[in-house]
Amino acid sequence: MVLDLRNKFEKIFAEADIKINGKRPWDIKVNNPRFFRRVALSGIIGLGDSYVDGDWDCDDLPEFIHKALKNNIHLKMKWTWVNIREVIKAKVFNLQSRPRAFMVGKEHYDIGNDLYQLMLDKRMTYTCGYWKNAKNLEEAQEAKLDLICKKLGLKKGDKVLDIGCGWGSFAKYAAEKYGARVVGITVSKEQVELARKLCKGLPVEIRIQDYREVNEKFDHVVSIGMFEHVGYKNYRTFFKTVHKCLKDDGLFLLHTMGQRDSYPDFNHPDYHWVLKHIFPNGMIPSIKQIGKATEELFVMEDWHTFREDYDKTIMAWWNNFDKNWPKLRAKYGDRFYRMWRFYVTTPCPKGQGFYE
Repeated sequence: MVLDLRNKFEKIFAEADIKINGKRPWDIKVNNPRFFRRVALSGIIGLGDSYVDGDWDCDDLPEFIHKALKNNIHLKMKWTWVNIREVIKAKVFNLQSRPRAFMVGKEHYDIGNDLYQLMLDKRMTYTCGYWKNAKNLEEAQEAKLDLICKKLGLKKGDKVLDIGCGWGSFAKYAAEKYGARVVGITVSKEQVELARKLCKGLPVEIRIQDYREVNEKFDHVVSIGMFEHVGYKNYRTFFKTVHKCLKDDGLFLLHTMGQRDSYPDFNHPDYHWVLKHIFPNGMIPSIKQIGKATEELFVMEDWHTFREDYDKTIMAWWNNFDKNWPKLRAKYGDRFYRMWRFYVTTPCPKGQGFYE
């Protein structure tokens, strides 16, 4: 059976110019034959899990993933019970309901501020940078924050709601550079604690709060890299909440990852490993889903896509993480290193990118 599965995957990988136990940097080296069965049963999820467990290795993991996704290998592995089960769960249950909203905060954002401080830029901006004129991560992240402020037409005294404020990077920047007053909300206790320290002395309030609980008026509302946690069953509720909180002449800026297809969809049940294991209950929206959820609420004034910037951003994150790993190893362990490598160095699949 193992030999049959190996022959099957050799043919699939060959279409992407990938060899099993080949000598090129992007070829994979199988350390445990159970790799073939795990991938056959669980598709992309099995591919990621088996890497974390050491069943296979690859010198140039980003290039391997790039070649695999570019040639739609993930679609050839889509019909697995694990993938179908995840689609059924997403269709039947509201995985991002209010009682479940704080799960991602506890399981991802609360794992350790030390990790994120060593991986991210000095402002701790955990979203895609804007590299148009930037030479490094610091410049790219500051350029993105400034771009957001300019698109909002932000001016001194404006009151802004930041939904999913993280460690307060936008709130701090908007207050320091533009004189704005910012209320930032997050579902992470660790983020609240550090963000309050970083924004001390500024007109910034950081709260641990679900977006559905906000009931105030603001000149502007921003959500930067949080919409991936909302879920399609809650998109309309999310935009209604923003509309309720926004003054009549205010602007709302949404920065989110996006994808070509609308999930959950039985025609495309290839759930991303990152959404299952790194961001619990995550779901990347499509243009169609965003458009439908904003009908009769908002007028689209600007649509900005900058997909290529994401690759540069995550590579900068990985370089920081890898360089500082000796400081983190004792606390997090080698299995975490493999999991984090698979997460951070996995580029956006074809058709995905960042919307703003």
